Amino acid sequence: MVKVGIGAMAMLLVLAGGVLGYARLTGLSARPAPATLEADVAGVVRGFAIPSAERQRRNPVPVSDDALAEGLAHFADHCAVCHGYDGAGTSETGRGLFPRPPDMRGATTQALTDGELFYVIENGVRFTGMPAFGTGTAEGEAESWRLVHFIRRLPRLSDDDRAAIAALVPRSPAAIREDIEAEAFLKGEQP
Repeated sequence: MVKVGIGAMAMLLVLAGGVLGYARLTGLSARPAPATLEADVAGVVRGFAIPSAERQRRNPVPVSDDALAEGLAHFADHCAVCHGYDGAGTSETGRGLFPRPPDMRGATTQALTDGELFYVIENGVRFTGMPAFGTGTAEGEAESWRLVHFIRRLPRLSDDDRAAIAALVPRSPAAIREDIEAEAFLKGEQP
């Protein structure tokens, strides 16, 4: 019994040493891409963390042009800042996150079940930049399910879709101020 306790303590010390060594080696910088092993482990842990009943949930919102349009608007307002206008995860904000936002058009994301996508949208993912968007309301859940439909469409976005997203993305007060000042300058007005 004592040997088992000593062995467990030794394993914990080795694990703690590995974590501290990793932190020291990387400086916990968000600049580099995660190592393949790190990304694989994170994917396995995420898959393990999502309850089976959630993974198996079916989207209760029928797919329609209206549902896709509402999903597009939700994506523009909540997701595009990190995931980009096309879902590639290459926005200015997304490039600064660790781990990087996934390419939502890619096979890894598209292979998730509707229930898994819904769960991630509603609950977020700890230790990443993915926030929990769940409101605890039926309307909030319906918005998330419409967003799931739109995520399924990301691999086939048209130029018109990308333009619609760009037009709906919220702009910062500084960007709006810049536009107003540029317009005033072009009209010969003093700012």
